[in-house]
Amino acid sequence: MVPRIDVKTAIAKKKYVGELDVTFDADGKLIDIPYVEFASPVRAALRYEIFADDKAEVTGTISFRLKGLCSRCLAETEREIGYSAEGVFAPMPKDDEYGYSNGFIDLGEFLRDSVMFALPARLLCGSCADDGSE
Repeated sequence: MVPRIDVKTAIAKKKYVGELDVTFDADGKLIDIPYVEFASPVRAALRYEIFADDKAEVTGTISFRLKGLCSRCLAETEREIGYSAEGVFAPMPKDDEYGYSNGFIDLGEFLRDSVMFALPARLLCGSCADDGSE
């Protein structure tokens, strides 16, 4: 189930700030690194704030583990990935905003985009990462 923020109810209750802790399985097709897959579900620790103009800002961290073969030496490896995500949601979105309708913010696209932005270009084992000759 895709997490949502009920903006109308939050405004009615005068609760303009809130937190969400979400865990979900990301689509493996997001990874374009050969022989690499998600080793854990994605965890999103998010905070939202609703403003007077009905826009909402969502910020937080996205974290997950990747496992697979090192892109350089092909050794088995795992790596923890962390990413600071932020997005603005508006009923009438501009170019750099996510849209929402009927008083509900659907976080699906935001979470998918955040995972994609968090993914590294390649997965390196500890030895190859320490090598520094990327």
